Amino acid sequence: MTKMPAIAWVYVALSVLAGHAVAYPLDGEEESGIRRLEGYRLAQEAPTGAKLSPGALWKSERISLHLLRYDGPDFDALPQDPALAAALTGMLRQRDSSYSMVLADFSDPDNIRWAGLRPDLKQNPGSVGKLMCMAALFHALAEAFPDPDDRARVLRTAVSRAGDWVNNEIHQVPKWDPDARRNRFSVLNENDEFRLSEWIDHAISASANGAGTIVWREAMLLKRFGKQYPLDASTRQEFFTQTPKAELSALAQAVITEPLVDAGIDTSNLQQGSFFTGNSKRKVPGTISFATPRELTRFLFRIEQGKLVDEWSSLQMKKYMYITKRRYRYGYAPELANAAIFFKSGSLYSCRAEEDFRCGKYMGNVRNLMNSVATIEGPEESDPRYAVALMSNVLRVNSAWDHSRIAAATHLAIRTGRPQSLKETASDKEITDAGKSD
Repeated sequence: MTKMPAIAWVYVALSVLAGHAVAYPLDGEEESGIRRLEGYRLAQEAPTGAKLSPGALWKSERISLHLLRYDGPDFDALPQDPALAAALTGMLRQRDSSYSMVLADFSDPDNIRWAGLRPDLKQNPGSVGKLMCMAALFHALAEAFPDPDDRARVLRTAVSRAGDWVNNEIHQVPKWDPDARRNRFSVLNENDEFRLSEWIDHAISASANGAGTIVWREAMLLKRFGKQYPLDASTRQEFFTQTPKAELSALAQAVITEPLVDAGIDTSNLQQGSFFTGNSKRKVPGTISFATPRELTRFLFRIEQGKLVDEWSSLQMKKYMYITKRRYRYGYAPELANAAIFFKSGSLYSCRAEEDFRCGKYMGNVRNLMNSVATIEGPEESDPRYAVALMSNVLRVNSAWDHSRIAAATHLAIRTGRPQSLKETASDKEITDAGKSD
């Protein structure tokens, strides 16, 4: 029997491992104020540097929203497209019944197509919930600073310290060293200070739990103090220590919920209920988190419509999701190498004692949630554009390779108009690489 405590719970909100995480376009430093972009840009230009796939090298000006003029019904108010429905059913027919998926194809805005398989299956989104924290911050920022130029200035210049909201971090983040002209990598600690844009970047690209916490914390402060933001350390401290915890909890949920409700997203099927670190949960008590593929896909659809907060905010959020790194899980598929991927992944797993079973990362035997959301765009005008949400809970199995095969088959099904079979065999290296983000 495997030696471990009678019940050993291990919770991991996965996104990107350690120091190789990049999202925002590499030419976006001046626009965003994200200093580590220079380090990644220099590494990409170096003769011996690891080269990114073509789809990861788009310039900022190339990233746009494709449904700004769409005035038709919501994607799921339309009948499911028979071809897409057949493709999903065929791909997942022999997969675990926990697999659920929604696909919305907006390649032709005059002919939106969608399909879903168990679209309303609900489970904890893991680190995908950090997208809701980002939306909360952009919503509070828009209320406090209606002019987008002011918002951009605040994102670039407002600096905040992590403080004791950050603890037990597992994800390294890139920290720009101007003297060495390179990024150095380490986990977040309470003395770290970053610009607001950099906190968002660390939350979405590196999926640092401390950064997701800080983004949510700053959204609360923006909501409460408005144009007085950014705040001095004593004002921050006083607010969080003297405000009753019930009030803080209500404010935390309000900032998360308001942008979703305003965008017509069903918050009975999409909620980020609690912070991401132990210290922050003690400061601001929370509730449960949950999501469905349908509402996660609607989140992505609203971004394309420019309706998640507003057009400026939606475009910024899409840029923060742009993956410019070694691809993994859903994005690992070589078939997507030329496509741009706007991506967030999240997992939670837990284990207990079981004979002949050894607990491992993303192989939980109690729960083993794996979630991905992605917007995919080909490089040519005639190439597919679509949003997808995929969720699973396959016990004892790291499903990263399977997610990548579903991604490949989905892409080919949209391109060809025909259902595709999943590749069922893989080398040990392929399976391992699909789960690695470095």
